[in-house]
Amino acid sequence: MAYEIPVTQARAELADLINRVVYGGERVVVTRHGRPLVALVSAADLEKLEAGEAEEVQEQVVRSISSLGSVASAPGERRRFGIAAEHRGEHDHEG
Repeated sequence: MAYEIPVTQARAELADLINRVVYGGERVVVTRHGRPLVALVSAADLEKLEAGEAEEVQEQVVRSISSLGSVASAPGERRRFGIAAEHRGEHDHEG
């Protein structure tokens, strides 16, 4: 599952996010206005994705990004953005 974080918060926590990806095996999706902007994955995962050797990794990344609607908000996001961050619904993600 991917960890979702707003771009403004990601800037301030970049070193921590890198550690989560590299040492924690997490995938981080940086968002802007609640929409996925970029994903941080480990260099090992990227190599596997580029080599096409790990269809399972590709599927995991796609599932992680696709499941963003059910991902808990980043720590502090609710406090920073109030009730709006808590009540993002499916209709907010339609494009």
